[in-house]
Amino acid sequence: MKKTWSKSLALLMLAFMLVLGACSSNSGSGSGGSGGSGGSGDAGGDVELTFMWWGPEERHQATLAAIDIYEEQTGVFFETEQLSWDGYWQKLPTLAASKSMTDVLQMDAAYINDYVARGTLADLSDIDLSGIVDDAVIENLKINGKLYGIPLSQNSQGMAFNKAALEEYGIDTPQVGWSWDEYFEWGRQAKAKLPDGKFAIGDPTQNWDWYNWYQTGNGGAPLFSPDGLEFNLDKDLFVQWHQTHADLRAEGIIPPPEKTLSFLENDPTADPMASGTVMTRGATTGSVNALEQMMPGQVDVINIPVGEAGGGWAQSTIFLSISADSPNLEEAKKFVKWFITDQEAGQALGMTRGIPISPEIYEILEPSMTDADRLGKKIYDISVPTALPFFAIAAGYTEWVDTYKSTIEGVMFGQTTIEQAYEKMNELGERIAEQNAAKQ
Repeated sequence: MKKTWSKSLALLMLAFMLVLGACSSNSGSGSGGSGGSGGSGDAGGDVELTFMWWGPEERHQATLAAIDIYEEQTGVFFETEQLSWDGYWQKLPTLAASKSMTDVLQMDAAYINDYVARGTLADLSDIDLSGIVDDAVIENLKINGKLYGIPLSQNSQGMAFNKAALEEYGIDTPQVGWSWDEYFEWGRQAKAKLPDGKFAIGDPTQNWDWYNWYQTGNGGAPLFSPDGLEFNLDKDLFVQWHQTHADLRAEGIIPPPEKTLSFLENDPTADPMASGTVMTRGATTGSVNALEQMMPGQVDVINIPVGEAGGGWAQSTIFLSISADSPNLEEAKKFVKWFITDQEAGQALGMTRGIPISPEIYEILEPSMTDADRLGKKIYDISVPTALPFFAIAAGYTEWVDTYKSTIEGVMFGQTTIEQAYEKMNELGERIAEQNAAKQ
C-alpha cells in the first residue's frame, strides 16, 4: 500500500489544529475559509482515495510517481494496491461481492461488461472528454448507452519474438501478415534448429481468447454476443485448433504442459520469452514495453496470425473505472480525468499502459520515446491493418472462462479428450445464454 502513513499523519495534524483552535477561541466562528492544502484540488488533505491496478513493476512505479504529482497538486491522499494480472482478477470479484472495491480501479475490456452487469461500476458519462478522446471511440466504449470506464490508451494485440535468439540459431524472422498455417509451419521448421528445451512457439490453448481469435479470424462468430444472449462455439474450428496443438505437443514443437503452466509473464526467470525457453509470445502495446525492459535490444514484434477475416485487435481496452459504492465519487471523477490529461502525469506514466489516449500527451512523449516505447507503437501499427474488434467476456460468462481454462488443461495432460471438452464447454455456454435470456 502506498503512503499508508499519510492518513495517520493528516489525522494527527488535524487533531492538533483542532486542539489549538479550541484553546484560542470560544466562538468557533473562524474566518469562514474552507481550509485545504493548496493546489488545484477542492478537497484538501481530508480526502483519501483508494486505487488498485495490475501490471508489471514499471507500470507500478510510473503510477506511483503520477499519484505523487496529484497529491502535491491537490492534497488528496491515496492508499494504493498493485497486483499481478492473475492476482487482480482473483481478488476483484470478492471485493465486488462485498461492495468494498477501491474508489478507483483499473478495468479491462475483457471483464467490464460483467462488472457493469453486477452494478458495481459508476456511470462516468458526465465526464467531459471532448478534445481528449474521439467521440466515435467514446460511443464504441459505451455499454447500454453509458460510459463506465475512461480509456487510458490505444492498445493492440500482437506477438513479440526474440530476434537475437532467432539470429543466433539461424531461424528466419516471422513475416508481417503471416497466417495461422504459416505460424504453425514456422514453429515446426524452427524446432529443427533449436536445442532441446527451447521452442519457437508456445502453447496458448488454455487461454480462451486465443481460441476466440482463431475462431473469429477464420470466419466464425465471436464466442459471446455483447449482450450475452448468444453463444457460438464452432465445433470444427474448436477440434481443429486443439488437435493441431495436440500434434505439436506430441512432436515436441511446443513445450510440455507442465512447462507451459509454470510460465509467469513478466517474471525475468519464469517468463516464456525472457527465460529463453520460447522464442515468441503474445504481447500488447503496453506489455511489450516490460518485455523489452527485461530483454533490452532483443525484442521485435509481429501481428497475431490471421485467418480469412483477419486477426488480433487494435482499440482502447484498458480503463479507469470508479466503484458505484465509492463515497468519494466526484473527487474520483476529477482524478480519472486528470490521469489522462495532465502533462506531468503523462510524462510520469509514459507508455506503461500503451499509447496515451490523449493526442496532446502523445505529442509530448514522442520525441523522447525509448526503444521499448517505439516497440509499443510498432506493434500497434502492425496490428491495425488486420485487426478484428476486441471481443470481451460477456456478462455471465466468467464461469465459462474459468471452466475453459481448467478443462483445456485436462486436454493438455491427456485427461480429457477434445470431443469431451467441446461437449462440456458447449453445454455450459448454451446454458449461460439461456439463463441470460431468461433475465430479459
